[in-house]
Amino acid sequence: MPNTIYLASASPRRREILVSLGFQPVLLTAETDETAQPGEAVVDYVARMARQKNAAARRLAAQRGLALAQPLLSADTVVALDNAILGKPRDAAHARELLESLSGREHQVWTAVCVSLGGQTLETAQRSDVRFKELSAQEIAAYIASGEPLDKAGAYGIQGIGGVFVAHLSGSFSGVMGLPVFETVQLLRQLGAPVPPFAEAT
Repeated sequence: MPNTIYLASASPRRREILVSLGFQPVLLTAETDETAQPGEAVVDYVARMARQKNAAARRLAAQRGLALAQPLLSADTVVALDNAILGKPRDAAHARELLESLSGREHQVWTAVCVSLGGQTLETAQRSDVRFKELSAQEIAAYIASGEPLDKAGAYGIQGIGGVFVAHLSGSFSGVMGLPVFETVQLLRQLGAPVPPFAEAT
């Protein structure tokens, strides 16, 4: 298929971003250990996760006898506050704690991208600084009741209702969603892969 890209991520948001750019993503995901190492810096952790996901997907492709003639992309996104990673909330009470900690403060969203093609692998990490407005208890409760925060790192989705809490963003909106478009396309171009805008077939 033209514009095919293998995606080593189950994230629907990453898939949506790739589709919006004209790619045809093919999912190729494998389980990886996402445990942080003691003392590991946030940027090192997110980069290692992206690399591990890429390597695991390549191993899976080899097991299936699949020749990866198109790019393989993996990514990982973390939300960090005071250099501590905020994962996905365990439950509604944890989501409330996370949102209360982000209220009125600036936090960081790191997304690492790893792309491989033809035996070459390139990676990058992109940081965005996001500042939340002060959140009332009622806003937090209503947001949690919407269900949106419960499967999101940091307990919010910038592309959804959570976007109304963002007072300022410095960095990449798509990076906060889970895939920084500019940086991703730069990696693909360096590997010699076709990049958008794609010419329409005639």
